[in-house]
Amino acid sequence: MRGIGFWLNKREEIAPEKEAVVDGSRRLSYRQLNRRVNRLARALQAQGLTQGDRLALLSYNSLECIEVIMASAKLGLILVPLNWRLTAGELSFQLGDSGAKSLIFDPELEELAQGILGEVSFDHLLVLGLESRLEAQPYELLLAEQSEEEPVMDQPVTSEAPFIIMYTAGTTGKPKGAVLTQGNCLYNALNLQVDLEFTSSDRNLVALPMFHIGGIGLFTLPMLYVGGTVVIQRSFDPAQMIRLFEEEKITVCLVVPAIWLFLIQSPAFDPALLSRARILMSGGAPLPVSLVEQYHQHGIVLQQGYGMSESAPSVSTLPKSWALNKKGSAGRIMFHLQARVAGEDGREMPRGQVGELLLKGPNVMQGYWNRPEANQEAFSDGWFHTGDLARIDEQGFLYIVDRKKDMFISGGENVYPAEVENAIFAMEQVAEAAVIGLPDPKWGEVGCAVVAVKEGQSLGAEEVLEHLKTRLAKYKIPKTVEFIEALPRNAAGKVLKRNLREQYS
Repeated sequence: MRGIGFWLNKREEIAPEKEAVVDGSRRLSYRQLNRRVNRLARALQAQGLTQGDRLALLSYNSLECIEVIMASAKLGLILVPLNWRLTAGELSFQLGDSGAKSLIFDPELEELAQGILGEVSFDHLLVLGLESRLEAQPYELLLAEQSEEEPVMDQPVTSEAPFIIMYTAGTTGKPKGAVLTQGNCLYNALNLQVDLEFTSSDRNLVALPMFHIGGIGLFTLPMLYVGGTVVIQRSFDPAQMIRLFEEEKITVCLVVPAIWLFLIQSPAFDPALLSRARILMSGGAPLPVSLVEQYHQHGIVLQQGYGMSESAPSVSTLPKSWALNKKGSAGRIMFHLQARVAGEDGREMPRGQVGELLLKGPNVMQGYWNRPEANQEAFSDGWFHTGDLARIDEQGFLYIVDRKKDMFISGGENVYPAEVENAIFAMEQVAEAAVIGLPDPKWGEVGCAVVAVKEGQSLGAEEVLEHLKTRLAKYKIPKTVEFIEALPRNAAGKVLKRNLREQYS
């Protein structure tokens, strides 16, 4: 099967003047978008990039992000989106692990890019602007030098081609790169089209960052697949987002629960503007029932969805007609996807009983990049182990009960305690440390570090937080630090984090 790069060719053929992307004052039709993507693809070819090469992208949401994504698809490159909330050191690990030799960066992120360059070298450096203090080639000038004709390929790109390495923090503190193929992204689009009935009339507001699979798969790529319009918000701002709903006649939008909370608390909130949209979804973290009810009081239905990087990302959606009656549910499993809830012995659990959620389907990742042991642990008989504890009721509605491992989600971002604990352990005063996630009305969950100090040493909460500021992204840093004489452990020596949650919640 062909890769997804041909989507823009078909859309130019079917509806060349249809609006494809809106980015501030820039508005591109499908013809214009396709031809700019062709210019970029040819420019990347001229730099020597070939199928299978890794291309890193460090940028706020922009038209250029979409161009880089689709040019990568046409050439069979493997895109490595970089989370600009991370530190240069954190990103350097991902770049070294992936083997990316080319970097495209936003000029507003030049300082972070410079920090990365202090630790990682690249064969090619492009800046999304006309100039840079770094020795980077200007993106627009490179495009201007190239033909807008379709790039010529030595061999066709297929749907099996690896397309995106999406890094997720690892439970051991080392991030893992989920390898999504072009076919995975195609089936994510197909699943969403079936479940949400996307059409070329839809206008999707992308407020989630495009370094996340959420910003790419919910719903940028699906919208390009059906011939809809992608409206880009560079970075989240409540008042601007509400204005975009009105000015751009938004019909579809998915953001994390924290953003829905910020919107309803904003002085600019106007339910009449949001109620015109036909699909308003929440994902990336559990959607509080209280927030569903708040929006319902304004005549707005919030739908819950569930997904993960490893599934490109959609797993389930809660139909609008069930959004209130099934509050708390993550919805029904997507059309082209199998799911089952398994016990510790691997056998399927009866409906209504809790077990680990397992997935199998064409949108499930190829595996983790350079992680054979992790792949062996994650897959059994073709089923992917999500690590989430769940139940499915008699009507087929999925409920995520808990996480099998200790990861928690803060503001839509996954936080793995082991990584934070490792950073705390670097302090010589620390004897023991455990990090837990606690409920928070704004962010969903926030971190709490529980620290035991070595005998004869002294340590304060501010010292711990200051130590972490240069080592971790802001969202990973615990909100509070508690001190304890010794961590509670079971007979096997394992820290009893459940006890800590009960004690500090």
